[in-house]
Amino acid sequence: MRRISMFLWVAGGTICLGIGIIGIFLPLLPTTPFLLLAAFLYSRGSERSRAWLLGNRWLGEYIRRYSEHRSMTRRHKAITLALLWLGIGLSAGLVVPQGWARLLLAVVAVGVTAHILWLGTD
Repeated sequence: MRRISMFLWVAGGTICLGIGIIGIFLPLLPTTPFLLLAAFLYSRGSERSRAWLLGNRWLGEYIRRYSEHRSMTRRHKAITLALLWLGIGLSAGLVVPQGWARLLLAVVAVGVTAHILWLGTD
């Protein structure tokens, strides 16, 4: 039973990690909550998996800073905001024909921008 439980925690963490990575590139899919959830699920199922994620070259520092200090580096903020506005802009300009949906995208972008700017800067 313990092995099944560990497998389910790790499988859930892997699914959340995948969704979080996809969220880096899709404007309305959040990244950070899924990465934090992946770290939590990994910690319940396998300390080795959690250590791997937190030691990951691309995501580890981001997850640690956010979860421990509620902060981001200036570089991470700049990259995040640039990708956010690029993704939202492309979606609004090329994919979404309705004016109300474009307005909704803009509201989401402003809200996420405010949240990122509200976070501490390291």
